[in-house]
Amino acid sequence: MTPDLTSSRSIDAGAALDACINAARSPANRHTFTLTSFDAAAATARAVDALRAAGSVVPPLAGRAVSVKDLFDVQGQVTAAGSTVLAGRDPARVDCPAVARLRKAGAAFIGRTNMSEFAFSGVGINPHHGTPANPATAVLDATPRIPGGSTSGGAVSVATGAAWAALGSDTGGSIRIPAALQGLVGFKSTARLTPTDGAIPLSTTLDTVCAITHSVRDAVLMHEVLADRRVAIDRRPLAGLRLALPTRLMLDGLDATVSAAFERTVAALRRAGARIEEITLEPLADVAGINATGGFSPAEAWAWHRALLADHEAEYDPRVALRIRRGEHMSAADYIDLLHARTRWIARMESAMTGFDAMLSPTVPCVAPAVAPLLADDNAFFATNALLLRNPSVVNLLDGCALSLPCHAAGEMPVGLMVWSSALRDDTVLGVSLAVEAALASPCQPA
Repeated sequence: MTPDLTSSRSIDAGAALDACINAARSPANRHTFTLTSFDAAAATARAVDALRAAGSVVPPLAGRAVSVKDLFDVQGQVTAAGSTVLAGRDPARVDCPAVARLRKAGAAFIGRTNMSEFAFSGVGINPHHGTPANPATAVLDATPRIPGGSTSGGAVSVATGAAWAALGSDTGGSIRIPAALQGLVGFKSTARLTPTDGAIPLSTTLDTVCAITHSVRDAVLMHEVLADRRVAIDRRPLAGLRLALPTRLMLDGLDATVSAAFERTVAALRRAGARIEEITLEPLADVAGINATGGFSPAEAWAWHRALLADHEAEYDPRVALRIRRGEHMSAADYIDLLHARTRWIARMESAMTGFDAMLSPTVPCVAPAVAPLLADDNAFFATNALLLRNPSVVNLLDGCALSLPCHAAGEMPVGLMVWSSALRDDTVLGVSLAVEAALASPCQPA
């Protein structure tokens, strides 16, 4: 059964929204939004409060503030994907399915959020609208640090309290990376469960519509709304779970903070009764070879952008244009080989993962890097981008599902723990994540 979510329905929606609007107007959100819709959000909150006052049933999201990545069609708004190239488009005539489902569930849309242009970066830098500063690291040191991308503004909106949840997308980690770097929860569902219609594509093969929240419980609720399905949580204790810790690739090159937090977390979960076994997960050695010709994102992005690039390349973020143009050189034969290689690899991965409830890995290998060096140096930018994408993109290639949740100690830079598995194991991943979150929150089981 779904966890008890009634607390989200008993709030004063208007008062909660006022707090979100005040946060959205704060300096911490200077570069978070490309458009705000406070009046419309307030009208939604008032309608929910009127239902509650009349004793009527309120919708599942109960007027909660939700931000929308500038990738999704919202009726009457221009969908620009963080670019200036599309700024002159006609406004969307209808909501995309994800937005329509959230609206029906009572979401109060507080605004459109900034993002890596066309969702093509895990770093979160945007040269057109500015880069949202990471609010979670700002309280720890004075160095401006990246928010993570591509759902950069969405994560910042949640971390600052401007939104209860953020609608975003995940093609290679674009939900989980900013969640990990900002101490939030990001759930990447199995891609086919939520329609991608009405969202500007990056990779039609890998794109996933999903959300960032503060808790696993709220991630369950958002997933139920977005996927229009009920989640069945198996409430087994940690002692009833068999978890795997892949040692190949996923633990390479961890920085000291991530390594220490991950080791503490694994030890805490073992003390709480979880059975955690180290495995090599051999197929992970083949990821680089499968993507050697460029992978899905450049090829499929080139198919969508080639006409725009012909006339407007000067208006693109040069780093984004460079990555898209890598798809220009992939042949049809290369693309077909990639499809077949992925299918074979997924079968090998699923076989190697048999018998385990979920895998455990660091979401990303490092804490949030400083912004300044990545603005100035292309080599540093692309190296950082590749590092951030390395672990989460494995799950996209697998056509799987994954949840990132915080596992750092108070006073440390945010670190994410990734709970992941293969396709359509979403309910198991969510159930394991609830158990893990509870164990790490226990004063007897410190992370």
